[in-house]
Amino acid sequence: MTSKRFIYYILLAFIIGNLLLIYIQYNSTKNIGGLVSGNEKTLNEFQVERQLRDLRREVAAYETSIKSIIDDKDSENVETVKRNIAEIENGLTSLQKINDDDSSVKFIDQLQVLVQEKINVSNAVLDTFHNKGKTAAGLLMAGSREKMLTDSITLITHKIDSSRQYLLSKVTAAIDENGRKARKWGIILILLILIAGAGLFWYIVEKIKQQQELITQLNESEKKVKEVVQLKENFMANMSHEIRTPMNAILGFTNLLQRKNLDSESKQYISSIQVSGENLLTIINDILDMSKIEAGMMRIESTPFSLKELLHSVETMFLKKAKDKGVLLTSVINEDVPDLLEGDAVRLTQIVVNLIGNAIKFTDKGSVKIKVSNKEIDNKIARISFEIKDTGIGIEKEKLPGIFERFRQAEDSITRKYGGTGLGLSIVKDLVNLQGGEITVESELNKGTIFRFAISYRISDQPTRTPVVPDDELNGRNSFNAIRILVVEDNKINQTLMQHLLTSWNINFDIAENGKDAISNLVTKDYDLILMDIQMPVMDGYTTTQYIRHELNDSIPIIAMTAHALTGEREKCIKWGMDEYISKPIKEQELYKLIGHFAKANRKEKIKENKTPAYKHIHLEYMREISGGNKGYERTVTAQFIEIMPGELEKLRAAFVKKEHEELKKTAHSMKTTVSVMGLTEQLQPMLDSLEYDNYDENKIRKNINSINAICTAAIEEAQALYIVLQV
Repeated sequence: MTSKRFIYYILLAFIIGNLLLIYIQYNSTKNIGGLVSGNEKTLNEFQVERQLRDLRREVAAYETSIKSIIDDKDSENVETVKRNIAEIENGLTSLQKINDDDSSVKFIDQLQVLVQEKINVSNAVLDTFHNKGKTAAGLLMAGSREKMLTDSITLITHKIDSSRQYLLSKVTAAIDENGRKARKWGIILILLILIAGAGLFWYIVEKIKQQQELITQLNESEKKVKEVVQLKENFMANMSHEIRTPMNAILGFTNLLQRKNLDSESKQYISSIQVSGENLLTIINDILDMSKIEAGMMRIESTPFSLKELLHSVETMFLKKAKDKGVLLTSVINEDVPDLLEGDAVRLTQIVVNLIGNAIKFTDKGSVKIKVSNKEIDNKIARISFEIKDTGIGIEKEKLPGIFERFRQAEDSITRKYGGTGLGLSIVKDLVNLQGGEITVESELNKGTIFRFAISYRISDQPTRTPVVPDDELNGRNSFNAIRILVVEDNKINQTLMQHLLTSWNINFDIAENGKDAISNLVTKDYDLILMDIQMPVMDGYTTTQYIRHELNDSIPIIAMTAHALTGEREKCIKWGMDEYISKPIKEQELYKLIGHFAKANRKEKIKENKTPAYKHIHLEYMREISGGNKGYERTVTAQFIEIMPGELEKLRAAFVKKEHEELKKTAHSMKTTVSVMGLTEQLQPMLDSLEYDNYDENKIRKNINSINAICTAAIEEAQALYIVLQV
């Protein structure tokens, strides 16, 4: 309403302004026209004045010519007289054209009569002169009539001049008035322009001010919206962490308990706990997914994947559940469907798992069939169609339009009987739409349901790499030899869970309760992998990782192990310097894969580095194998070698000098242990054996002692350099 009223005000101001400009322009034009007309009249008056002057001059010249003819008898002046008469007549004709003043016109008419009479009298004088002579002509010319006409003509011309002067004064006054009015309207126009300009400037300034205020308000609103979004994201992250952390312990210990020899009743209880925990975790994941989709945080990635492997994994996941219910689960992939595709395999798996899970849940007998077909291929883009068909309870036709709505199920009794939140299908539809696909449903009550969806994927030329971990490895039959892991976790229950898992896989590990303790462990011990929790007291996982990377300059693999499950968490962890991300509740097989990939690779790299001799005499493989990466142990035995070795060399020389053969053998035997820790056994073993077991041969003994002394002296120098490195 306010906006319309403002528009009306603007329109009214525009109309009034235009009318005012028209009025000002009309008056200005009128006054300017008066000025032009007055100037023309003024010029005309000057011309009339000149004509009167010329007329008086011509009349005087005419009289002079007449007198000259009479006095001088000069016939040539006759032509001059004729010219004078013509000039007088032309002047009178010009004066006759004046019609703007009645008195002037009257005087001009009188002047014309008098001049004509003057001409007639002059002609009569000339005729008398020609007929009667000079005397008669002179008498006639000197008569009172001639003089009277001359005086009358002079008087009339003065009257005309006076009349024209009065008219000229009126014209001048009119010019002054028109000029004043023109200046006044010009000033008014200028003032209006200035006022309009000032008003426009004020309006623009006000609009800019309003716009700036609006921008400020928008910035504040945007800031508040961002704060709200951030608060929501933090809330969701904290909720995810707080709920998934205990769920990690519940499901983890449930899996551990299932491996124990339990009676049937206990197994049933454990199974119920596991099913309830998994159902609760599903609900948590659905709520998180819904929140991510609402906040626009759900991201669709594109990576190569094998469609057959994906469906095989999903089918394997549900085989036991389907078998337990007596439902036949089958899948068919048409031959024209490309196997290697590029797209978001995680979201596709989520869609298929949700639909197959629903199909099995609502099917008590019969089958669940999965069919994959190729709708079309255009420029290496394949439109893949998925069909999940079951013989379950079905859905009434009037319920189908709302089946994809949130918190909606076909019947309220379904929630009570089968459970669920009613979010699954809504999330499925959102995920399909996010990937540019479409989904439909067909169903008939008590006969089954068919879900169909189609998504476009680019056909990939890159082979996929899906590491497979055999079950015997997961059960610990293939242990991780010589691998040491640092677990950074503040939750006691999760610490216990990780302790059981790593122990069952024969992995050496230490546990730190926060980032500060983890850094202390890293300074004193050598590890192949860090499992890093994110949310911890004292120092969180992000800060700890940054310290390890930038302060310690350590490139040890770090796997984020967190209950945060929001989109972008993996990217955030990697951005902060971590190598990979695993969400809680921890899946054993996934964790096993990550340990196998990162820890083993790091251990092989260390072994490869250690095989390259850094020293000429000492070799550290045996010491590091024994220490298991314990830098403190390595530092201790190195210091002992540096301290003990000179004394044993001195004892060996002293026994030789004193020829104490038994003491010599005893010292040689003792040195074997001392030199082994520095990897000198291979070099010194033959010489030490000779001293211990061979018969007494002075030259041979002297030679062996000299060689042993040379090697050990050089080894002590290298050990001293090693000790300095171990202290850093």
